[in-house]
Amino acid sequence: MATISDVAKEAGLAVATVSRIMNNRGYISEEARKKVEAAAEKLNYRPNELARSLSKQKNNTIGIIVPHIVHPYFAKLISNIEKSASDRKYKILLCNTREEHKREQEYLDMCVSNRLMGVILGSSVLEPESLVKLNIPIITIERYLGQGTASIVCDNFQGGVMAANHLIDKGCRYLINFGGVENNSMPADEREEGFLHTCRARGVAGTSVKSKADEYYMMEYHDYIEKILKEHPEADGIFASSDIIAAQVIQVCTRMGIRIPDRMKLVGFDDVNVAALTTPSITTIRQPVKEIADMAVDLLIRSAQGEVIPTKVTLPVKLVVRESTS
Repeated sequence: MATISDVAKEAGLAVATVSRIMNNRGYISEEARKKVEAAAEKLNYRPNELARSLSKQKNNTIGIIVPHIVHPYFAKLISNIEKSASDRKYKILLCNTREEHKREQEYLDMCVSNRLMGVILGSSVLEPESLVKLNIPIITIERYLGQGTASIVCDNFQGGVMAANHLIDKGCRYLINFGGVENNSMPADEREEGFLHTCRARGVAGTSVKSKADEYYMMEYHDYIEKILKEHPEADGIFASSDIIAAQVIQVCTRMGIRIPDRMKLVGFDDVNVAALTTPSITTIRQPVKEIADMAVDLLIRSAQGEVIPTKVTLPVKLVVRESTS
């Protein structure tokens, strides 16, 4: 791999001159710049971004820490954050914690030690006090922590309200919510609250169930869904807390001979790609993922520049009607 010394030798210039040109410092003649550009291209030289940022005591890299990279929601979020960061001439460093406390702490420490500009935290199992001590701008998504961090959340409670109201308006009278995870605090819990609140307010039977942690980590819900449907044969409407669960509800119902939407109506949450690809396609609550990503990058940059930013931003959700309730 070529070094800056190799570029200097190829260009016939001093290393210090090449360094000035690379970092755009001081007077630089057009002839010298062209020599360095030609030499760098010939040698396929790529400057060490980390070393350059350390020398300048700043970094144009944003850390992204998420609990999953294969889950469609996080894949969509990561893609949008990367695009938003790239449009602003920033790079990303992606870290996957797999919901492990130790890995999350190690990645955060790595971001701090490498002087990253800041971190966008897609989920967190750490206490707020641990994050504040890091002394680095942190934007959390879908978890409000306070205490020096800024959070972006969607209106999960209203999403549960929308889902329940839509199912009830479609004639459903016994609703089931496939909610969050046992013994874990999650955004799905607020969706569940909105769902149950609406069922009570409208005098409709509603119940909520939670999956086990292993089912959530593996994204494998088939047995769990079948068990619940057998326990509640009277159910005629389902609100799934993610489109992944909703897609598997369709598969289980098909296997059990429960026709959607004739016998059972279904609403998901997120509006990831799978929602439009199933048969029937899934009515769902859309999270504004692009807006979340753009705002996360914007707030992080503003925080790194010393601006005062809001501690919590709540974005609206939207009902998207498709075949599973038509």
